[in-house]
Amino acid sequence: MYKHLLNKNPYQLLAVAAFADLFILCVAWEWFISPLRPGGSWLILKGIPLLFAIPGIWKGKAYTMQWASMLILLYVTEGLVRILESGANFWLALLETVLATTAFICLLIYLKPIKKEAKSLAKKNMESAS
Repeated sequence: MYKHLLNKNPYQLLAVAAFADLFILCVAWEWFISPLRPGGSWLILKGIPLLFAIPGIWKGKAYTMQWASMLILLYVTEGLVRILESGANFWLALLETVLATTAFICLLIYLKPIKKEAKSLAKKNMESAS
């Protein structure tokens, strides 16, 4: 049943988990935990871009991981800005920052050998062409 999980890179799995958890956090935060306005706000929509990245990260698509590593920096930034708030927002912002930073680091670690291999292949192609 869980055999397909054994074929996944642990950093890939951590990135998927961090993106999913961050989506849940964003929705819960802006819907009912501590919304900008009582009853929820349109900021709940900020979690939607995370959903577009999850399938590609799960499949190990390098292109998706590259743009997702740029996207996640927006959530790191929001968390760092909102960490200056008080009460529940402080803790939610701290959690957002930790999850987004974890996702970013996992994506970079996963992509590093892929980028290294691509550079070495490009170098070989350049040498063979000359």
